Amino acid sequence: MDPRVVRTRGRLQDALLALARDHPLESIAVADVAERAGVNRSSFYQHYTDKEALLADALSAQALAAGADLSELVTTDVGPEPPDALRRWFAHVADHDTLYRQALGGATAPEAAAGIQDFVADIARRMGFTELDAGIPLDVFAAGMTWSLLGVAASWLERDPLPAPEIAAGWAWRMLVRRDF
Repeated sequence: MDPRVVRTRGRLQDALLALARDHPLESIAVADVAERAGVNRSSFYQHYTDKEALLADALSAQALAAGADLSELVTTDVGPEPPDALRRWFAHVADHDTLYRQALGGATAPEAAAGIQDFVADIARRMGFTELDAGIPLDVFAAGMTWSLLGVAASWLERDPLPAPEIAAGWAWRMLVRRDF
């Protein structure tokens, strides 16, 4: 990817995340993000269709930077304990709890889920998922897994005091793969 594109997207992501620390996502306009990033609105729209798409990209980039992109789930055996990648993801969510509460609790939730849903579908394909064997279309499977994970995360974030990320990872792992309850 062109380094200028990477740099501009990074500036837009950083701008949105910085603004979201002080303001509700719903009150942040594209113009605010562009101004904070030092670009014009047309540059914003060259990279993102809307603020929600930027948010999804920013959350994915932050998770990746924190080593919490869930990519290790591809090679993880399905055992009783949640994999380290899932624990790191919940630790990342805890580190950015205010932003994730906003992202998972409002109108931006579908956009936050979109990137994860694509990622889950990719994991399933690499693990050999076939619609014929599973009896369910891949997009339906990926949506179910994604919303289960995000539902656990959203409910966990509503708790006060917030339980440890390891506990939430255990809850999510049980919902996703341990159907023995």
